[in-house]
Amino acid sequence: MIDMSICINCDTCIRHCPPQFGAIFNHGLDVIIIPELCSGCDKCLEPCPVDCIFPDPDWKPAPQDWWEEPAFDDPYR
Repeated sequence: MIDMSICINCDTCIRHCPPQFGAIFNHGLDVIIIPELCSGCDKCLEPCPVDCIFPDPDWKPAPQDWWEEPAFDDPYR
């Protein structure tokens, strides 16, 4: 969770989020974390210069089937 009343929009958290997850985005003037993309690695917490990012106690990883490729008939295969 990001407390936007403290956040200074420095984008440090975005740069420290592992690229394979890419869970942190700029959204207008806000910075948001997409919970389904977040791995829970906490790599964004330490580098934050104003300590505005907090672990969400209700966070749960996305279900495994969320990551599975949808099955469909590909006419070009």
